Amino acid sequence: MKFTLNLYVLRLLVTMLSIFVRLMGSLGGLLESPLPGSSWITRGHLADTQPPKGLPDDPSRRVQ
Repeated sequence: MKFTLNLYVLRLLVTMLSIFVRLMGSLGGLLESPLPGSSWITRGHLADTQPPKGLPDDPSRRVQ
């Protein structure tokens, strides 16, 4: 009986440790990448805000 109780407690501890390790990994991932709406601007976000540049207008086609 005591052996099965020890196995149960050991299994419970391993499960709790596994959950803890997964949570720490998730928090580490959140700290590495900023949340949307935060003041941090990445290169990708900065590039998306700029309008695309086209070819310059041909001066001979300009209406006067």
